[in-house]
Amino acid sequence: MPSSHNRAKPFQRSEQMKKRNKLISVLVLAGMMLSAVSVMAGELRIGITMRMVSENGQKYGQMVMDEIDLINKSGGINGNQIKATLMNDECKSDKGVANANKLIFQNKIHLLIGSTCSSVSLPIVDVTAKAEVPQIIPHSTNAKITQKGSAWVFRVPVSGRYYAGVNAKYVGENIGMKIAYICAADAASQNDCDAMQKQMRIQHGAEPVYVAQVQEKEVDFRTHMQKIKSAGVNGIMVAALAETMARALVQSYEAGIGPDVRRIGSSSASNAPVPKIAGDAVKGVFYAAAYSDADTRPVARLFNEMVRKRYGIHAPDHDFSQAYDLIRIVEIALNNAKVSLTSSSLKADRVAIRNAIAGIRNYQGLASGPISFCSDPSPVCRDGNRTPVLIAYTKGGEQYKTEILARVTMPIDFGL
Repeated sequence: MPSSHNRAKPFQRSEQMKKRNKLISVLVLAGMMLSAVSVMAGELRIGITMRMVSENGQKYGQMVMDEIDLINKSGGINGNQIKATLMNDECKSDKGVANANKLIFQNKIHLLIGSTCSSVSLPIVDVTAKAEVPQIIPHSTNAKITQKGSAWVFRVPVSGRYYAGVNAKYVGENIGMKIAYICAADAASQNDCDAMQKQMRIQHGAEPVYVAQVQEKEVDFRTHMQKIKSAGVNGIMVAALAETMARALVQSYEAGIGPDVRRIGSSSASNAPVPKIAGDAVKGVFYAAAYSDADTRPVARLFNEMVRKRYGIHAPDHDFSQAYDLIRIVEIALNNAKVSLTSSSLKADRVAIRNAIAGIRNYQGLASGPISFCSDPSPVCRDGNRTPVLIAYTKGGEQYKTEILARVTMPIDFGL
């Protein structure tokens, strides 16, 4: 049976923290030696590698560290403190692999969190599998990550295989079959483009009208947009990282492609730089993601307000929500893991933490659907969330707004 911790909601720890902090204050005033406890307690070492080259990237990296700090201040994990090391991989695979190796072999971590980019997470899976270190992924969507057969990897976000199914269904039923594709060279975008084309064939028998393979940081889409305009398409899918996607959206309008041609984004469309850079060009763009600030659930409203106040973010995207859920899941798993935290128990402790993550069932947090894992090293067990949300922008710019079109729970083996 899953632990009752698995059903914990975000923001429910505040009263416990207040009571614990009050107790600590009383003990300090009484002159008790709290330092002796910290010396005796073990240390849980977590390594984190993320893309932190944008303002949002820096702030959700900071949020992860802040949440770990709050866990420590509320008593840690069964009396043990977490020592977290955060590294910036800049969404570059070589830096990500170097970070992972340093964290594993020098820092002797018990658990690796990362990365936020599929092109980085993919090679790190091989590193953690060989070193037998549990790896939990906060943002990367490339379906191949959990198809490698590693017994050590877990994915918190929705896999790209689910996003493609939902997008293709909506496009076929509401937009039309004549779709052009702008596909950036990063791993997540390539996977999104390929999966979407595959699903359009499977669900509707529709072949792509035009496919443009572009650089990860492409800046000039004018030639492609003129060809797309001439093709008379119903929609344009732009699969790219945020800044590249925003440039493509703006240039599509500059090429004279009107709003009657719907723009479809990959999940990166949820990132704040897209509406901020694209401005009015983002209005009407729809995409599948795991979270929207338009979510009206009480837990979502609380989270949105917390992120606005703490980090000055107008509207947290699903990178923030998934990072938050990941830390809650890690907290649950670490509390459930039977670890010794001695110099000779590192290997056994890593196994115990991996098994505890695999035991997470029906975690209900900010995610679009419940998150569950199991022990088999397959996508069925290691893709935790299978409920994409279809979202559309209703306003661009700094004060952008979105609306939720649908929330769809996919069959667990969809796309395999």
